[in-house]
Amino acid sequence: MSGAAGVSGGALLAALFCAAAAAAAAPGGRAAPAAFGRLYRGAVNVSTERVYAFAYRSRPGQVDAVRVSVNSSSENLQYPVLFVVRQQKSVLSWQVPLIFRGLYQTTYNYQEVSRTLCPSEPTPEEGRSDQIIFVDIASMAPFHIAYELLVTRLNNFQLETGKAFNFTASPSQPQYFLYKFPQDVDSVIVEVVSDVVYPCSVVSIQDIVCPVYDLDHNVEFNGIYQSMTKQAAITVQKKDFPGEQFFAVFVIKPEDYACGGSVPSSLRGKFNRTWNLQRTKNLQVTVVPSIKKSVYVQAMFFSFLSFLSFYLGSVVVAFIHYIRVRQKASAGRCSPDDGSGMVTSSHPITASTPEGNSYGAVDESSSSSGRQLSSPEQGPRAGSDTDSSVEEESDFDTMPEIESDKNVIRTKVFLYLSDLSRKDRRIVSKKYKIYFWNIVTIAVFYALPVIQLVITYQTVVNVTGNQDICYYNFLCAHPLGVLSAFNNILSNVGHMLLGFLFLLIVLRRDILHRRAMEMKDVYTLDYGIPKHFGLFYAMGIALMMEGVLSACYHVCPNYSNFQFDTSFMYMIAGLCMLKLYQTRHPDINASAYSAYASFAVVICLAVLGVVFGKNDMWFWDIFSMIHILASLALSTQIYYMGRFKIDLGVFRRAVMVLYTDCIRQCSQPMYMDRMVLLVVGNLVNWSFAIFGLVYRPRDFASYILGIFICNLLLYLAFYIIMKLRSSEKLLPIPLFCIVATAVMWVAALYFFFQNLSSWEETPAESREKNRPCILLGFFDDHDVWHFLSATALFFSFLVLLTLDDDLDTVRRDKIPVF
Repeated sequence: MSGAAGVSGGALLAALFCAAAAAAAAPGGRAAPAAFGRLYRGAVNVSTERVYAFAYRSRPGQVDAVRVSVNSSSENLQYPVLFVVRQQKSVLSWQVPLIFRGLYQTTYNYQEVSRTLCPSEPTPEEGRSDQIIFVDIASMAPFHIAYELLVTRLNNFQLETGKAFNFTASPSQPQYFLYKFPQDVDSVIVEVVSDVVYPCSVVSIQDIVCPVYDLDHNVEFNGIYQSMTKQAAITVQKKDFPGEQFFAVFVIKPEDYACGGSVPSSLRGKFNRTWNLQRTKNLQVTVVPSIKKSVYVQAMFFSFLSFLSFYLGSVVVAFIHYIRVRQKASAGRCSPDDGSGMVTSSHPITASTPEGNSYGAVDESSSSSGRQLSSPEQGPRAGSDTDSSVEEESDFDTMPEIESDKNVIRTKVFLYLSDLSRKDRRIVSKKYKIYFWNIVTIAVFYALPVIQLVITYQTVVNVTGNQDICYYNFLCAHPLGVLSAFNNILSNVGHMLLGFLFLLIVLRRDILHRRAMEMKDVYTLDYGIPKHFGLFYAMGIALMMEGVLSACYHVCPNYSNFQFDTSFMYMIAGLCMLKLYQTRHPDINASAYSAYASFAVVICLAVLGVVFGKNDMWFWDIFSMIHILASLALSTQIYYMGRFKIDLGVFRRAVMVLYTDCIRQCSQPMYMDRMVLLVVGNLVNWSFAIFGLVYRPRDFASYILGIFICNLLLYLAFYIIMKLRSSEKLLPIPLFCIVATAVMWVAALYFFFQNLSSWEETPAESREKNRPCILLGFFDDHDVWHFLSATALFFSFLVLLTLDDDLDTVRRDKIPVF
């Protein structure tokens, strides 16, 4: 055995000397056998070069990696020292000083360079293999240039699963390591951490191909890569690497601009700087197994079953309601409340104004039991809620006879619902159903290009490997198919399921209301809040579309498509405010066309804010002016119930009102409640405008959304306070929904403000905020925000749907308007 080893060693030594002799045949070159781990010094010039030969033996199953470290004291860029390393299957070359280019064509020169050679691993068929590495050192300088050479074999080249490994890298001394998938692991997460933010670095996952791209100017040519400050994480799937192994490459950038750092002013310019080892960074890499397929299944079951339980709860509530209605029907329905404690089951409902329009108007002088539901010219009132496609508003009497006294009615000091529910119900209902059909059309035309765009984004990420395009929480981004973060998309299923459930609840109420109208039920025709469901249908569609577009945004979240996630949030907030206003002002609410046109203007402003809102002061000046003027105009319309015309003469009329009411004689406002609401509302909106003008928040879309939400909450609080002040009740169901809404919103906002990523910063800075999953090992904090916010929106919609159920037995001339 020892004899065989001696023969083999002699053969290897003979091969080494033969190779050295062949290299010595080159003019001016003399090959020298060299040993690993030994420092070699020398000098080269135009007539002298050095060739070193390093021999070693590889064994099957053993990965041999060699690292070459060189140094030269010369800073002469005209005559650099050239290093060429030749292996059996590859050639690697570089020069010293090694030059990197940065921003503004700044150059950074490094005199000490270390490179890891492409490793070799013999196949079992080859058995042991003898390897020789030649290192050629040369220069075209007419004078001697000194150098140092050190070649070492790496003992810790292969990363182990679950075991942390520490190392140091610099721009001229990149590092890479090998990882092999275990048999029972299909996916891993390569986690990299550092104690310091800078220097900026890049983490790359590359296939086993030589050469390995491990310098700043070529690391992005192959594989998957991320920029990094203190933290990075890349999910790697076994199916993407046929050899079931990959290189983890770590490169330090020559400057920090890509990671949010600034370029020092002293370095600006086209001159050279020698940095040497000033930009070293200590890194720790850990490869941990990712989740198994069973976790995906559990997460999907959890997501769907959690929200399908709401369907079961709704069925139970509907069944209980049905039983109670049957019991009341068998016992005899209670009499409606006329506001005076008297039984008025047959109280006549007629016109309270001279010309006799009747919808909701109560004739106090009549004692007849008949109900005049339309003017004599119109004939019988259509009790059924028919909305034929051939019916147009011009086919019906839109109350031209009360145009003469509309100003008188709407400017009374004390208004009741009967004063603002005088139009024919078919016309009003048809007007509100336009909200539903318009939002369906908008949803289709808006969603299709959005889906196409995010598919393109995802394709670019998958093809280029650039994971700086999308701002995921990389510590909890679970891929599925072509999607990089399936968990962020799955968590939006709640919006779609609960939005559809809300549509079913509204449809049930709509059907019951239609049946009651067909039966000429006095409670349906003349008591309670007039039932118009068009806005509710629009709200349900908006909730479903919020889920669709939020999922689209999370396919590749970044600053340019954040508007997809917020567009229907604006609509939801706006529709909720319109519905709240419509409840007590059914005849004078905004039309669908003007409402959606306003939403379109808001979305346009959001797009402009994303583009110009970061640094352009002129944009904030214009936006703040528009915001304040719009607040004043809307306040005027609300205060005067739409009777204050906004045209070219609006400024003259405003000055006259101010002079008459505030200067000539200072009198208290005629509508005190409305004035209090509008004063507080304007103070809030002006505060938002001033805040934006001073601080210019970078997240403009969220800034606008905050304006909408604050106005909605302010109006809802005012409505509930005025309702209680008017001695109206909160039934158990709306009270439960209010409490559930508050609890859900508080919990949802807690998770929303965890900030797991931020496209307001660079991708590397955003990754510092990344955190592991917190729910089922699959969902992160933002996913929990999706779950809770969908539930909170659903309960918010139920609040609006059920808030005035206590008024179903109260005459409309006893229901105050506020």
